Amino acid sequence: MTTTAPRPATAPRPTTTPAADETPQEAARRAARLGGTEGVLAPEAVKAFIAEQLGGADLDGKSVCIVVPDGTRTCPLPLLVGAVHRALHGRVTRMTTLIALGTHQPMSEAALAAHLGYEERGLEATYPGMSVVNHEWWEPSTFADLGTIPAARLAELSEGRLSMDVPVLLNRAVVEHDVALVVGPVLPHEVVGISGGNKYFFPGVAGQQIIDVSHWIGALITSAEIIGTTDITPVRALINEGASLVPAEKLALCVVGESGSLDLHSISFGDTISSWANAAEVCAATHVTYLDEPVHRVISVIPEMYEDIWTGAKGFYKLEPAVADGGEVIIYAPHITEISTSHPEINEIGYHCRDYFVKQWDRFEHIHWGTLAHSTHLRGAGTYDAETGEERLRVRVTLASQIPEEVCRAANLGYVDPGSIDVAAEAEGGAFVVPNAGEVLFRLR
Repeated sequence: MTTTAPRPATAPRPTTTPAADETPQEAARRAARLGGTEGVLAPEAVKAFIAEQLGGADLDGKSVCIVVPDGTRTCPLPLLVGAVHRALHGRVTRMTTLIALGTHQPMSEAALAAHLGYEERGLEATYPGMSVVNHEWWEPSTFADLGTIPAARLAELSEGRLSMDVPVLLNRAVVEHDVALVVGPVLPHEVVGISGGNKYFFPGVAGQQIIDVSHWIGALITSAEIIGTTDITPVRALINEGASLVPAEKLALCVVGESGSLDLHSISFGDTISSWANAAEVCAATHVTYLDEPVHRVISVIPEMYEDIWTGAKGFYKLEPAVADGGEVIIYAPHITEISTSHPEINEIGYHCRDYFVKQWDRFEHIHWGTLAHSTHLRGAGTYDAETGEERLRVRVTLASQIPEEVCRAANLGYVDPGSIDVAAEAEGGAFVVPNAGEVLFRLR
């Protein structure tokens, strides 16, 4: 593997669209959409749109794998999956709903029932003929090998940032169905720019290698640089390249939700590239808030759907671009008890800026690169002097959770007792308080 000096992100053209030189704007026009940037959709209108779009799709006699997000994404899944099931039941030979965990914790039966809208142990009664499975990212036997992205191609896609062969492993459930139907939200994202579409395959239900490579490319670009862009970023280009190897027909129902609720601004349907591009336009207009001045003290209130700092760190990613040099973001999460439920190695390496790892690569290259990427995303921008060992970080990150102070300090994070924080008083005192943090991106004008 080779890694080069980081450079700002640009937008190479995707290679997996019907037209090789198609722009995201051109792709967006190929999708059907209900709704837009203003107002929200009535549930009955959403159901009717799904019935119409899937009713017109060539799905009769085929098997369908429905790929959906886990509980770390806000989305009215019972509404969406219910409408999809009604549109497909009796037409398709088999339906499997696959939970795109990435490398998150698996969802319990009780959590799946609440997530998808059926009574616990009552799946068949609500969704006859449909099975539901977690993506078992820890189990090698669950993957299909789709081939390899060669080093030279990766160098092209990543604009020279990385050069290595990348095995493309994907959950067998996707490969063993005729059609893969992605159903889920589109949101600003720290690794890919704007989430959704083919991202539900990579990293959603992918093997470790392509997850690590895609996340490390995003880290080299930096979260603050890449987050919220509707362009085909180098990470999106890699994801699309991997998706081009998927033998199933790839369709998507991409939704953009109203922040803080389960209502939807819009729903887009088409292939996984056009529907994503169409929804990304709405996302960029509804999920990015522009501030006139940088903020110095932020209280980022983490919702309970984020069960650890690994997932709750989105409350920092979405704020970093708007924070002043020397400012502080307090991750206020009294319900969180640990840094990561699935990735204990983050406690060993702690949280550092990108250059801390790049300039000491021999020390860290054996760590999963997705873990290194997460570390850089939460610690934000900074510099590291390899000669002096001095790391300088632009913004202070402080945890207000049940994680003990010594654990926070050891991870290179600040600590404050959550009981000492009065959120309402903080707001009155001039702090920038963000309720339900993690989905809306804040930027400076």
